[in-house]
Amino acid sequence: MTTIKDKRFQKDFIVSWSELHRDAKALAWRLLDQGPWKGIIAITRGGLVPAAIVARELEVRLVDTICVNTYDEQAQGKPDILKGFTGDSSGFLLIDDLVDTGATAKIVRDLVPKAHFATVYAKPAGRPLVDTFITEVSQDTWIRFPWDMELGYSQPIAIR
Repeated sequence: MTTIKDKRFQKDFIVSWSELHRDAKALAWRLLDQGPWKGIIAITRGGLVPAAIVARELEVRLVDTICVNTYDEQAQGKPDILKGFTGDSSGFLLIDDLVDTGATAKIVRDLVPKAHFATVYAKPAGRPLVDTFITEVSQDTWIRFPWDMELGYSQPIAIR
């Protein structure tokens, strides 16, 4: 498996499907009393699964996307907006899986400045850019989401 993980990342934070579901549902609980919401805007691709869970839990039927490419499996690159959002973003939830360095968050904030930005996970560098999050992880942690993993051998922590 090839990933962006490099020497900057000292720790792995492995997220299972059930943990992601639990954490996205916790995000919905936190957002419940802040509504009502007109709709949800998922940041693709990582925000799709959490957005679907939040939409279900909050009974929101209108789900749209903003598609931004800021990195591939090898390195962070120049941001590319593949699909934006038109209209007034007030009353909308903007959902992503993670805010890391804030590169994507800054771009998306400019596209939908009135939306409430919520992520499941947040790192210190990007945390000030989101309104609501559930779990903070250190900047030197690589989060491994369930859609990026397959079952395989795991080395003991002392050997890594």
